[in-house]
Amino acid sequence: MKRYALLIISVLIAGSGFAQVEYLPTKEDLGKVIKSKTYVVLDESPISDFNFEIKEVMARVWTLNKFEFIKSSEFEKLSSNENYSFLYTSLVSFEKDKTESRYLFLHYSLGGPNLTIDDLRDVCSVPLAYFGTDPENYIYKLGTIVKFIQNHVNLIYEKPELISNNIFKFYNDNIGDVHTKTLYLVQDELSPEISTPARIKAIYPYKFKIVTREEIKQAIDDADENIVFLHKVGPEGKRTEARCYNILIGAADAKFYYFDYHMISDKKPDGLLESDLKKLAK
Repeated sequence: MKRYALLIISVLIAGSGFAQVEYLPTKEDLGKVIKSKTYVVLDESPISDFNFEIKEVMARVWTLNKFEFIKSSEFEKLSSNENYSFLYTSLVSFEKDKTESRYLFLHYSLGGPNLTIDDLRDVCSVPLAYFGTDPENYIYKLGTIVKFIQNHVNLIYEKPELISNNIFKFYNDNIGDVHTKTLYLVQDELSPEISTPARIKAIYPYKFKIVTREEIKQAIDDADENIVFLHKVGPEGKRTEARCYNILIGAADAKFYYFDYHMISDKKPDGLLESDLKKLAK
């Protein structure tokens, strides 16, 4: 299991500038990533939802470099080669986090000599879900997240100055573009204070729609340029104390339009908050 000493922001996108990290990708390393062969590490379970979905996603989305699927048992013997990169999931927890919460992340990392699996150089990592929650709540978004990772690698390779800057702010600068889209929200991912269309409309005067997960999947499949959807990562009732991440992603372009997180409490439940909506409305 990967452990991180600081906030998730530092792990979400390598080079965020929000906290100290042991590795920041260099222009040289990013060049190696683009020229590398990507090994996609499958789950140990042959019937996992991730395995079925990632095979379809990579064939449809991945254009960065050549790729191949491997079993987790092959991961360690290949990870020391800097000519290889790896797309894989891991459980992430945080030192000094008394809640001992665990999250499932999708990582894209560069291999290298004398590196263990836990030490691989993360170029980009994105939270998929809180550990133990229903895979059906995130698996349909996997293609969009993989596409984001690929786009992010190309972005920071072309603009390496972003690596040392606040890239969290760079993506949040897209908030204004949300006003030109229709915001898709799932009912059970909203906090009670914004749980009805009337409550949302009182704060957010732009287009939105409360939809099913199937409707979001359809928007993704259709590459609908007019849709931005919420990717919420939280414990979904499994814990009362943990982090909740709210990310808005374009159904067609896989662009991040908003990213934030909060610690769950009585006043800040597991879901999109009124305060998030107010930020989006500005």
